[in-house]
Amino acid sequence: MNQIGIFGANGRMGRALLEVVSKDQNSELIAFCRTGSEHIGTEVSATILGAKGKIVLEDENTVKDNIDVLIDFTLPQGLKKHLADAVKNKTAMVIGTTGLTTEDMIELDQASKEIPIVFSRNYSVGINVLLNLVKTAATTLGDDVDIEIFEAHHRNKIDAPSGTALAIGESIADAKGWEHDEVAKYDRSHDEIEKNQNEIGYSVVRAGDIVGEHTAYFATMGERLELTHKASSRITFAQGASRAAAWLKNQPVGLYSMQDVLGLTK
Repeated sequence: MNQIGIFGANGRMGRALLEVVSKDQNSELIAFCRTGSEHIGTEVSATILGAKGKIVLEDENTVKDNIDVLIDFTLPQGLKKHLADAVKNKTAMVIGTTGLTTEDMIELDQASKEIPIVFSRNYSVGINVLLNLVKTAATTLGDDVDIEIFEAHHRNKIDAPSGTALAIGESIADAKGWEHDEVAKYDRSHDEIEKNQNEIGYSVVRAGDIVGEHTAYFATMGERLELTHKASSRITFAQGASRAAAWLKNQPVGLYSMQDVLGLTK
């Protein structure tokens, strides 16, 4: 029986994770919410857990060393503490937190020398297939192609562009042999120059309850290739994270991606 701990269990993504993991007959679920939350000590809704049984939300400060894998889709500031606790307890982690800084990524990399970690900006199987497809497009199409990335999310999403959009851009840049940060273009409002083919443009929409939409455009004179992924439910991300947790339990110390989980790395 796997012991799976979920941080931020009372949030939107947390509830989706609870729903998915609670249906796994090989997993025992422990749900955490932040210290001081009014939800500590309350039961998770039966509509989420179904027939799994009653789960009470616990204070994240009560995390013990008997948990096999911790899943974290919270905010960067919360992740710092969770990561430190995981290293202390030698607990594997599946991390889907976005908006991480360069410093955050350095800390994550250092932690992966102590515990096994899967970090991905998007746990959707479809998105991870898309990351491979954009590499093929980038290397097959000519050098005169214009590359743009569009993404849309719900009004409450803080970071922009999304971590997934950046992952798509980084995959394209890697395939082209570019340094992503040197070719990324986030704002053209002050530019009065033509589009440069050696750049990746980003466009962002924040509106309503959009779960997530991403499109990579490869356009040249006479034709346009659009590779699009649309998510209609957070359940798809939760299913991917649950799959990653089951895979990670048997892995040695190191930093892995969802591409590793799915066997898509070469």
